[in-house]
Amino acid sequence: MAAAIAVHSARLGDGRPTLPYAEAGGPDGIPVVLVHGYVDSWWTFEPMLRRMPSALHAYAPTQRGHGDADKPPDGYLPEDFADDLVAFLDALGLDRVVLVGGSSGGVQARITAGRRPDRVAGLVLLGTPAVLADKPGVREVWETVRTLEDPVDRAFAEDFARGLTAAPVGRGFLETVIDENLKAPARVWRAALRGLLETDLRATLTGILVPTLVVWGDRDPLLPRTDQQTILDTVPDSRLTVYEGVGHVAYWEAPDRVLRDVTAFATAVTLPR
Repeated sequence: MAAAIAVHSARLGDGRPTLPYAEAGGPDGIPVVLVHGYVDSWWTFEPMLRRMPSALHAYAPTQRGHGDADKPPDGYLPEDFADDLVAFLDALGLDRVVLVGGSSGGVQARITAGRRPDRVAGLVLLGTPAVLADKPGVREVWETVRTLEDPVDRAFAEDFARGLTAAPVGRGFLETVIDENLKAPARVWRAALRGLLETDLRATLTGILVPTLVVWGDRDPLLPRTDQQTILDTVPDSRLTVYEGVGHVAYWEAPDRVLRDVTAFATAVTLPR
């Protein structure tokens, strides 16, 4: 039986945007916040949300500029998204959570974990880069993104999304993901990717002292195994789980396995010590 998914809005206040967010799981479950990546929305986690076990209480915000969230003129650096994430926790009254970052969403998640360990019980990085500026595939995407105009070309968005997986995913789901990607205006595609390329992402790995689970698909077309090793070598309390035959977006291709691993990890890091 599929879990119910409710969609709400969070007013972050203090001049910050209003963010839609999806909620699923058990009301008394461990609070888990799912942080999406570049040009995605909460919809990228729909395969996980509709399978959410009662042991977890999941919240998946759509970040500024993306999906149906407010789209202010600026604030698209990784640290800006991280500040919004803390404001989101405050708005919902979430004292301490497990942060799950998907793809580049893991960057703002790890910034938050490093800056506010009092708010983060554990960190899960799903196909998250150590650095991006050295990736040829990402540089190739940037060459197109830097010249994008509104409306963003659907064929480009389709190629971008379809190139992330090792195995086909549901056609209806993927079409919805592409529709959501296209809600981000060209200026957000540019500003968010520029922020990822120009920020010293390696530096955002330092100072993370919370338990960290790193998940990587061995058929990831963007991130090599060595990239994940950089994370392991820099974050003291971290471990790697490799998904064989899975591409960049494990939460699309193997949502059941991701949920099992996240549930086990969240339970372990929130048990009384």
